[in-house]
Amino acid sequence: MAKKELKAAKAAYKRSKKKPLGEGSRFKAMTRVVKAGGAKDPEAVVAMIGRRKYGAKKMAQMAAAGRKKK
Repeated sequence: MAKKELKAAKAAYKRSKKKPLGEGSRFKAMTRVVKAGGAKDPEAVVAMIGRRKYGAKKMAQMAAAGRKKK
């Protein structure tokens, strides 16, 4: 992907950090950044990063909240 897309994705992620945790907007924004970086399965990469940062229990709670919201 182009540098322009990566830069736009990073800016969108930076803006999404102001939104509450567990809403899903941060996950979507980070997925866009990772996809622009060239990952084959960006959602899996972002989930791994989240589990490392927040732990498996907290990520499971946020995922459940996201599914419930839909």
